[in-house]
Amino acid sequence: MSVLVAIGVLALLVFVHELGHFAAARLQGIYANKFSLGFGPVLWKYQGPQTEYAIRAIPLGGFVGFPDDDEDSSIPADDPNLMRNRPIADRAIVIAAGVVANLIFAYGVLAAQYGFMGVPDGFRYEAGVIVPQVLAPDNPAGRAGLKAGDIVQAIDGQTLSAEQESVKVLMEQIKASPDRPLILEVQRGADRLTLRVTPELDEAGQGRIGVQLAPNGRPVYRPAHNPIEVLTLAADRFQNMVTQTAGGFLTLAANFRETAPQVSGPVKIIEWGANIAQSDAGNLFPFMALISINLAVINILPLPALDGGQLFFLAIEALRGGRPLPQEFQENVMQTGLVLLLGLGILLIVRDTTQLEWVQRLLQQQ
Repeated sequence: MSVLVAIGVLALLVFVHELGHFAAARLQGIYANKFSLGFGPVLWKYQGPQTEYAIRAIPLGGFVGFPDDDEDSSIPADDPNLMRNRPIADRAIVIAAGVVANLIFAYGVLAAQYGFMGVPDGFRYEAGVIVPQVLAPDNPAGRAGLKAGDIVQAIDGQTLSAEQESVKVLMEQIKASPDRPLILEVQRGADRLTLRVTPELDEAGQGRIGVQLAPNGRPVYRPAHNPIEVLTLAADRFQNMVTQTAGGFLTLAANFRETAPQVSGPVKIIEWGANIAQSDAGNLFPFMALISINLAVINILPLPALDGGQLFFLAIEALRGGRPLPQEFQENVMQTGLVLLLGLGILLIVRDTTQLEWVQRLLQQQ
């Protein structure tokens, strides 16, 4: 069920993005004859009075189609409500509307979290340190059998008590023990396990096992004092998420070779969402907001097949005094970009899928 919730969240965010494009076109009177979630073969469709609505087989995004180049369209080529015949500003609004929709949705989700769940008012610590994520199945933690959601209760006989300091204690013990086996007592649901993990030596000469660590416990909430507090807190959290996301992409561009392995595709995102839904459904709010912001930032990049690439072509058209680049050239660039984007998405899906625990077990049986 948690996996279905995560898939639903991702589908909702794609829907919000495409709805932004669609609504911006319709509100300006621009024809839009297709609204699709996904690419490739059609799994389901409904033909409305003006628009075909469809769900397609490859779940790597979606698109809003326009009848400008549809050979079967009965709309005259000089109709002022065709997308290509509208002023640059009108087209820019339609193209940018998907990004704007994702950003507005992210802020709305954060405001809903503070409005319905309350305002964070401390943290109720519980014994142990939780493992939100094992970074790879072939790192020391993965080989030792640690899983996302495990709670480390003790390390080498030292109990990790119900306090923030326990995270630091565990981290320092791991860093100080490269190539030396450590005994972890782990709580996994109702089971108590004993695992043996050997930290590997990193570039800094310290031990690492390849996990994320977080305090065990649950946040405490209080009712918001008024709507202004809700909107202000949501704005602060939204700004922080946008800044960190943009900074992450800048780091990726500046240190691509080192950071590229950390890039995740839809499978890994669904896995994270499923873990969140299973452990604390309340955290789905910031998860949803963060992924929505990531979609916005990715789509605004000036790359072919993305909204940013189309805006880049519009900017060139504006600089050329309203003369666009040849249509055939633009289409070739966009189609090439789409193929590369879909190829990258499929590669990420294959990589992330082969790292799933049940797939690893299946491969080992061959």
